[in-house]
Amino acid sequence: MSGSIEEALDRVTRRVIGMKGVSGTAIGTSGGKPCIKVYLERDDPDLRSRLLRRAGGFPVDVEVTGRVRRFKG
Repeated sequence: MSGSIEEALDRVTRRVIGMKGVSGTAIGTSGGKPCIKVYLERDDPDLRSRLLRRAGGFPVDVEVTGRVRRFKG
C-alpha cells in the first residue's frame, strides 16, 4: 500500500465531495479490511462509474445512504 489510509481518504474526498449526489466520505471496513467509503444520496450508475475503485492501495466502497444532514443540537 502506498501511504496511509488518511492520505487516501483526503485524496478521495477532494476528488468527489463536490460531485452532485455524493453525501460524504469516511474510513471504514469492507470484508474486515480497511477501506475508503463514499456515501451516495441515491444509487446512480453514472456517478458510480466516475468514482475511483482504489486509492492509495485501499479499496473504495460505495454505500447508498440517502441525503446526510448535519445534526443541529
